[in-house]
Amino acid sequence: MNDIKFSRRSLVKAAALAGVAQVASPFVLTARAADNVKIGLDNPLTGTYAAVGKNELIGCQLAIEQINAKGGILGRKAELLVEDSTSGDAGTAVQKARKLIDRDKIDFLLGNVNSALALAMAGVAAEKGVLHIVPGGHTDAITGATCHWNVFRVCNTTQMEANAVTPSLIKNAGKKWYYITPDYAFGHTLQAGLEKACAKNGGTKVGGDLTPLGTTDFSSYLIKAQAANPDVIIFLTQGDDMVNALKQAVQFGLDKKVHLAGAQQELEALEGLPPEARIGTWVFEWYWNQPGVPHVAEFVAEIKKKTGRVPTARTWFGFASTWTCALAANGAKSLKAVDMAKHLQDFHLPPEIALMPDGAFYRKGQNQLIPNLYVGHAQAKGSAPDDLFKVTDVVKGPDAAGTLEESGCKMTWPA
Repeated sequence: MNDIKFSRRSLVKAAALAGVAQVASPFVLTARAADNVKIGLDNPLTGTYAAVGKNELIGCQLAIEQINAKGGILGRKAELLVEDSTSGDAGTAVQKARKLIDRDKIDFLLGNVNSALALAMAGVAAEKGVLHIVPGGHTDAITGATCHWNVFRVCNTTQMEANAVTPSLIKNAGKKWYYITPDYAFGHTLQAGLEKACAKNGGTKVGGDLTPLGTTDFSSYLIKAQAANPDVIIFLTQGDDMVNALKQAVQFGLDKKVHLAGAQQELEALEGLPPEARIGTWVFEWYWNQPGVPHVAEFVAEIKKKTGRVPTARTWFGFASTWTCALAANGAKSLKAVDMAKHLQDFHLPPEIALMPDGAFYRKGQNQLIPNLYVGHAQAKGSAPDDLFKVTDVVKGPDAAGTLEESGCKMTWPA
């Protein structure tokens, strides 16, 4: 995908991007009624996570189009402002978040793909009292030990992913695991979650390596992994790093000797791999091929109309996050963050937004979305060119999430 370039103010009007007709506000509620309701997206559009960041943006854009077609937010037009956080610079992400809040006067903050950046942004949002929806940063602390009343998350926690995929891996691949893990918050907590789930199911860790974000040569890590004689090599890398790691593992012939697998896998990575490297057991957080699930086919068609490709889990993350903003404000009849946050406690997404068999809801007292998880295996070819994952088990969110107490979130609310 080509890099998206922005002006200094990086202002993206979603209606213009999507070719949406102007929607007049039918009534006014506040002195600011002449203004648009502003949603700020602070997400990677360059670097290792550019592809997934841009797909979240596409989901946000479709949501904005739909929201405005249905009357906007509190009768006012919704507008999307976009900043490139980069893929790994927390300082840049924080600077962009403060710019969106202080200068652009956004009503909602969205982001980030990178868990470390999402955590840093959540600190800013908590300081400023702005409702913050994290579309795709997975580290547990966001809705766990450092949870905030005004920060919500759409994607799963790393422990949820680990709990969902581990039983299948233990049963079908073996109990001795070696980890190749990105060296930042997401990787650390995902490996910890898998080690915990693996041990609970009778498995053991036989070794592991931490890899810098943006690694291109995984040969030394793969040699060490093979020498440890595991049943499974667990790949926790993401984005371009996942593509490079799996491609090289197959070039080394490791797929003929051990099972290659992991927890979170993404369609963006599978699309970037040669067919022979589309292998292994994984968990998807959303998948486009869900026959019989209401509204999914319509969502897929809308995205294909815009991009020529099927939506990914990232597309859905952006879509659900942006719609959450509108549903919170319209439901609370307020743009006050505390009113909207209280409205979202145990809030169930409508079926046309949840787009999965059992729906999805924000768990009260944690602000974590509890959705279905899709366990299965990558495939070189499926029912369509974009069908690169075979779902074998749909895991119910509450079964993977554990208890509120186990999450570590001790939420406090403003007086």
